[in-house]
Amino acid sequence: MTDRARWLVDTAWLAERLEDPDVVVLDGSWHLPPEQRDGAMEFLDAHIPGANFFNVDTIADTSSGLPHMLPPPGLFAERVGAMGIGNATRVVVYDTKGLFSAPRVWWTFRAMGHDNVVVLDGGLRKWRAEGRTLEQGFPGVAEPKLFVPRPVLELISSRAEVLAALGDAQWQIVDARPAGRFAGRDPEPRPGLAAGHMPGARNVPFTELINADGTIKDQTGLQAAFAAAGVTDERPLIATCGSGMTAAMLVFARALTGDADARVYDGAWAEWGQDANLPVATGT
Repeated sequence: MTDRARWLVDTAWLAERLEDPDVVVLDGSWHLPPEQRDGAMEFLDAHIPGANFFNVDTIADTSSGLPHMLPPPGLFAERVGAMGIGNATRVVVYDTKGLFSAPRVWWTFRAMGHDNVVVLDGGLRKWRAEGRTLEQGFPGVAEPKLFVPRPVLELISSRAEVLAALGDAQWQIVDARPAGRFAGRDPEPRPGLAAGHMPGARNVPFTELINADGTIKDQTGLQAAFAAAGVTDERPLIATCGSGMTAAMLVFARALTGDADARVYDGAWAEWGQDANLPVATGT
């Protein structure tokens, strides 16, 4: 199995397995605050048959004061177990845009020790475009399963670890935000944050990894996007973004090209940009 086949499935593959009791489909849709969209409400309007909704804002550490931080293992186990997900379940994650927030849910499962998780290429956008069946309303009640979390700390980076990595030539810090926000030209969508980026970070806007139809680029396209920003395959990578959401897109893309060990800085710019004691650079 290739790295791409290990982590990514297409709509035809999923359509053939909707009745498989060992496959659970999750809608992991989330939207930036300025969009004023509610993923949970949109799920009720239309979702892939049999899917459940994974709310990244509530299956999270809500005590941190930061948006959708990685959930405590006990909370994660309780919530996914109630959705019928056990340690042997194959989980398929999608979002409404094609590829945006689904990789964050994918990474969350991996950080909890569950590698039997894949992302639906093109998500609900492609499913709709192909005229496939949709459901409305609340999901059915699943038969609860026991999920035992086994956190993989090597996939997660803290603020202190990122700060240390800035002075260590071994590491690459890669930021998924749009170029204008990275450079400090455009404001952050959350108030009170500094403009700019971590000194020495590289910028690979997550949109550079996606095709016009919402699917992810092929191996050549992904490698070219990283290479254009000076990101190499030889050094380990810590991904960051505005709130830890699209950083997971970078990590997902790296996994498709063979690097399944890239890390997410969970606090991201929402944490870094509010601390006046941390270094900030502007420009490209």
